[in-house]
Amino acid sequence: MGFLGIIDWIIVGLYFLVIAGIAAWSMRKKKDSAQEYFLAGRNIGWFVIGASILSSNIGSEHVVGLSGTAASSGLVMGHYELHSWIVLLLGWVFVPFYMRANVFTMPEFLEKRYNSRARWILSIVSLLSYVLTKVSVTVFAGALVISSFIGVDFWTSALVLVLLTGIYTVLGGMRAVAYTEAMQAVVLLLGSIVLTILGLLELGGWDALIASTPKEKLNLFPPLSDPDFPWAGILFASPIVGLWYWCTDQYIVQRCLAARNETQARRGAIFAAYLKLFPFFIFMIPGLIASALAASGKLELGQADQAFPALVQSLLPAGFRGLVAGGLLAALMSSLAAIFNSCSTLFTMDIYLKLKAETNQKELVRVGRLATAVVVVLGVLWIPVMEGISGVLYEYLQSVQSYLAPPIAAVFLLGIFSRRINSAGALWTLGAGFLIGALRILLELYKGSLSGWLYDFATLNFLYFCILLFVFCILLLITVSLLTERPSEEKLRGLTYATTVAEDRARSRASWNKWDLGLSLGLFVFIIAVFLYFSPLGVAG
Repeated sequence: MGFLGIIDWIIVGLYFLVIAGIAAWSMRKKKDSAQEYFLAGRNIGWFVIGASILSSNIGSEHVVGLSGTAASSGLVMGHYELHSWIVLLLGWVFVPFYMRANVFTMPEFLEKRYNSRARWILSIVSLLSYVLTKVSVTVFAGALVISSFIGVDFWTSALVLVLLTGIYTVLGGMRAVAYTEAMQAVVLLLGSIVLTILGLLELGGWDALIASTPKEKLNLFPPLSDPDFPWAGILFASPIVGLWYWCTDQYIVQRCLAARNETQARRGAIFAAYLKLFPFFIFMIPGLIASALAASGKLELGQADQAFPALVQSLLPAGFRGLVAGGLLAALMSSLAAIFNSCSTLFTMDIYLKLKAETNQKELVRVGRLATAVVVVLGVLWIPVMEGISGVLYEYLQSVQSYLAPPIAAVFLLGIFSRRINSAGALWTLGAGFLIGALRILLELYKGSLSGWLYDFATLNFLYFCILLFVFCILLLITVSLLTERPSEEKLRGLTYATTVAEDRARSRASWNKWDLGLSLGLFVFIIAVFLYFSPLGVAG
């Protein structure tokens, strides 16, 4: 039973009952239309949107992995956790266009902005990447975490959690996913905040943590000579990945598409941006705490990835350990539910409906449920494959997003800011960008047998590769667009800033107030302060 006692198991049991209750309530709602099943009838409010976005983002591998990373190498990966300002871009820059276009999926938006071929490319690439990376990595990491944390064997952990999550996702659709995710976010944050506070008290407070942690571990800006995370690489590459992930990936954006209006979608993004600050402090800081306690002899710490479980076992009383275990379960289930639902939406609306345009609404819901079930089965079938994968390859899978993100980010970003960018430019950019990224993935697997420029290509720091690929995609997109026919104004109406009519601009302006703006500016100031504090100008100096 791991290190959970009877009280902890009671807490975990109550957690599952609450999940079951929320799922049952959401399942009772009518889901006769695709809009109801995939987007919860476009009637979700800002709190559920924001909490659901955070739960979708944070998997159990985040909880344990971030703490382990902080314990071993410090806070440098915190750049990815301080991407809150990019979540604001989703709400302020992208949401008005998505809501105005009234789309179900991100590939559908590309079809409206460019053409159907762009939609096909993004749909297929997204589905493949979800099934081969997100589903498999989440199941694999989650099962390992739960297995070691709760004491249930790997296969049982994986099968039970995949099947339970799959059941309420298949039956309840987006409404079940969003509302269970909102509750799961609360459980996850509460348990981790308690652990962080108790860890600081055990160590002697914040000042004691800073004093006992090596300066290089506190530095968010490693020197350019750092082989893995040079400051220029992570400072400029992480926002490229963040732009793709937070502003254009179906996995995240679907929550905003389910909003009842633009105001709720934007406020949900603002709320999510504030919630996104928490992982840095409640997952990474505990890693530093564990490292400091181990150095002082107050904590037994074997591998760095055991930092979070070791703190839980050492510091938390009975009951609270169950709360944190519930948080880990929440992280795994919410991430899986989001993946299942997004895969279902992409397949049904971007592939099935394109092939069978006459399909009625009830049939689309049935197809969506079947697609979800298929993804669940694929997740189960993939478990033995992932179980045999080495740790090196698992880490490698995590970096794949750096090779997929640049072409997608370029096509979406320039697509809404420039009316001159056309479908030819988008197709060339998506095609060439994905081919180059795939070539990098392939060559990196066989880099040991390479030499010359191929070896240099395969071993270039992945952050610098991401930056260079993004610049290449931007230049290719602009060049091809300028050399080919200008898109018509009718095609672009409402889909770029220059072609938005006065009525739409006025409606969008009326959807926010001074509080929305003030909270957004306040977040920027806070993030800059965090960057300065954990830099050579602050505690790392």
